Amino acid sequence: MFKVCKNTGLYRVQKSVFLGEIEENDFDELKLIIEDLIDLDNDSVYVFPMSKKGLNQAGLIGQAFDKELVTDEIISKFF
Repeated sequence: MFKVCKNTGLYRVQKSVFLGEIEENDFDELKLIIEDLIDLDNDSVYVFPMSKKGLNQAGLIGQAFDKELVTDEIISKFF
């Protein structure tokens, strides 16, 4: 899963949390790849699309990640 998310241009901000900007077509393709990789009867992958405004309003307790790594002018969907 790490390689798939990284190759899509997402950044790992925790062991199993990825954030980044992704075009809508790439997002759809990523979902299909994930469905093929996981055991749908036992595994789960949560996908939370988030706007830049939503990311900026999100709260954090503890160590932060660099929000500059995941903000740009492309269509925004974050993991």
